[in-house]
Amino acid sequence: MNNNNFTKLKNRILYIIITLIIFAFLPSCKGGKAKTTSSSVGDTLKLKYARQFSIIKYKDYTLATVRNPWDTSKIMETYILLNKKHKSNSNLPKGTKVIIPLKKTVVYSSVHCSLISQLEAYKSIAGVCDLQYIKMPEIQESVNNGSISDLGNGLNPDVEKIINLNPDALLISPFQNSGVNTKIAQLHIPIIQCADYMEVSPLARLEWIKFYGILLGKEKIANEIFTRVENEYNNLKRMAMQTKNRPTVIGGVKSSSAWYIAGGQSITGILYKEAGAKYVFSDYKATGSIPLSFETVYDKGNEADFWFIKYNQSQNKTYTELKSDYEAYSHFKAFKTQHIYGCNTNYTAYYEESPYNPQKLLKDLIKIFHPELLPDYKTVYFKKLEE
Repeated sequence: MNNNNFTKLKNRILYIIITLIIFAFLPSCKGGKAKTTSSSVGDTLKLKYARQFSIIKYKDYTLATVRNPWDTSKIMETYILLNKKHKSNSNLPKGTKVIIPLKKTVVYSSVHCSLISQLEAYKSIAGVCDLQYIKMPEIQESVNNGSISDLGNGLNPDVEKIINLNPDALLISPFQNSGVNTKIAQLHIPIIQCADYMEVSPLARLEWIKFYGILLGKEKIANEIFTRVENEYNNLKRMAMQTKNRPTVIGGVKSSSAWYIAGGQSITGILYKEAGAKYVFSDYKATGSIPLSFETVYDKGNEADFWFIKYNQSQNKTYTELKSDYEAYSHFKAFKTQHIYGCNTNYTAYYEESPYNPQKLLKDLIKIFHPELLPDYKTVYFKKLEE
């Protein structure tokens, strides 16, 4: 190829490159009239721990998505959170429209009743399900005086009462393959899927307080609570993780033919580790509970230093009672050394408080595993079993 042809070819290639560059930038040169996707103008809420939800704030609405905790590649629900003045906006993405802040809610669990109270939005609770499991005195009193409605069993609530309440939303904890009650789903009332209990760590579950804070118009309070609890939790964790001694621990009791143990990657399993102990079932890589035979639990956990149980009864459980429940319990090392700690949920607000105050539960565990670290602290939830 002679020099003249080579020069022409080079100029032609240069011309094509310049043309492509001009077309690439053309939309931005037309006075800003080019269409932009909604995601390019949204403000994504930065989450430090949580994996099961996400929030993007736009000018006229907030987009909240809850992932399917059993298949995180899928979205369980998408919510379009709207202030009243924007509720008729026609340029909205697909999703369940929720008018915020919520002023009248139906709450299915004691955990979220306690959380709403913690967020100083107690007056927004209009109805509850499974009242017998809610130990909060103010809820019981409000039901008695009629300011909160008792809607019955959460699996089959009183639909007529819900219709009469006309709530802004229903707060329900989803369970795998359970779906939502068909009659409830047909009411066209927004259902908030409270999948926080399926998070990957205590602080990840705690971070859901940011989502609930937005729903209830208590975002500032939610952020303040999150920061305070996170700092206290991490300070306790650092203190416990510096200890050289790592006592072993098991949890739970036999129920019928199975003993349900917490998975090694469950919130309970993580709490044991971060309190400075070694969970004997840490190699069971599950985030939920796992049914095992008594023999399997005994083979792996009979030499554990500590044993934690939760129960609900009018009197505190004793070693004598535990042995009468199942004689083989007495063969465990923790039974023989009297290192079994019980939480009586009949009068202890374990389920109501601990999910959104994990620092309190962590402090209990540290006191039990490493009492020298917290010499003046008295446990809140777990107490040593008596004879």
